[in-house]
Amino acid sequence: MDYLQAIVLAIIEGITEFLPVSSTGHMIIASSFFGISHDEFTKLFTIVIQLGTILSVVVLYFKRFFQSFDFYYKLLVAFIPAVIFGLLFSKKIDALLENPVTVAVSLLIGGIVLLKVDDWFSKETEITRSQDISYLTALKIGLFQCLAMVPGISRSGASIVGGMTQKLSRNTAAEFSFFLAVPTMLGATAKKCYDYYKDGFVLTHDQINFLIIGNVVGFIVALIAIKSFIGFLSKNGFKLFGYYRIIVGIALLVIHFCIQKLDVI
Repeated sequence: MDYLQAIVLAIIEGITEFLPVSSTGHMIIASSFFGISHDEFTKLFTIVIQLGTILSVVVLYFKRFFQSFDFYYKLLVAFIPAVIFGLLFSKKIDALLENPVTVAVSLLIGGIVLLKVDDWFSKETEITRSQDISYLTALKIGLFQCLAMVPGISRSGASIVGGMTQKLSRNTAAEFSFFLAVPTMLGATAKKCYDYYKDGFVLTHDQINFLIIGNVVGFIVALIAIKSFIGFLSKNGFKLFGYYRIIVGIALLVIHFCIQKLDVI
């Protein structure tokens, strides 16, 4: 990895983390394009720079994020399924991260869902404030979030759709998804750093700089992405993201099978 690659990956992370398009899928695509997808530090980098995007949520929603202990308890309840599934299936998840077909198919299926989600839940909105979410609803949203452990299924997309199935408005579901990202990303970052340390890897001076730059760039880009997404979502819904995912998914499948044929020849 070099400095330009670190900046590009951080920009992609900042843009895609809170959009229903799968940040993990896009990071896999970008790192594969750069030829660094199998590098251990790249895998660490793509997780650790999520700290910058986490900070953007805290900054944007500072007052609401620190509103009550009850709200934290609900986030904890929603976070628990990710902890359980992450510990149980971490090795299988790591294997899926290197499979471009999994990413492409997940993007495609998720895109089809997003084309329909506005119609499915357009008249069922009852909860318009995140503080009105019950513990059971929080748990159900957390279970939906676990779907995103499959690369290409967006964490934000899965949790937002999960919220809408529980009669949250689009904006409320999106905002709770942002809040839920904080413990989820902190947990994922802590585990990845521990695994990296346990395996005996030591960061070089340049790698530390890459992580600093990645977090700063990710933070700035995520601030803009979150504000833009909420405004766009209120007016337009999910269909554009659905079409985007379908196009990218099909393109990835075509490229993958073309490369396979060329290798055979």
